[in-house]
Amino acid sequence: MATTTGSNVMFNSWVEYMAEAANTSSDSFIIGLTTSSWTPNQATMTVLADVTNEVSGSGYSRQTLASVTSTLSGAVLTFDAADPVFTASGGSIVARYWFIFDDTVAGDPLVNYGLLDTTAGGTNVTTTTGNTLTFNINASGLFTVTRS
Repeated sequence: MATTTGSNVMFNSWVEYMAEAANTSSDSFIIGLTTSSWTPNQATMTVLADVTNEVSGSGYSRQTLASVTSTLSGAVLTFDAADPVFTASGGSIVARYWFIFDDTVAGDPLVNYGLLDTTAGGTNVTTTTGNTLTFNINASGLFTVTRS
């Protein structure tokens, strides 16, 4: 079983969207994986259609985040979910980046993304057939937003 040690970057458009229309406590959020050929851009990418070079084959499929919580404590909103798991079958899943989008809203707005492994400047993570890749969400939540 492989686990992630990666990074987390919020898309600029999501911050504005979240403040205006998103419902982080009831919307459906999906996580996917891309190859090293994807070049994410937090400033210009806004919707799922902007994601290219998504992993395919070898049993890969996007995962719906389960047990999603959105908790406001004082001025801090914490977004959390259970750790999603990807299982390789019939070959290896080779990925470099993860991304999350809101599947409830038209256009599927992008939420955030990151490297699966930041060691040595970010390397591919390979999950061989019959094994799982567990995306470990930080114990403090996937992200927090502080209002002023």
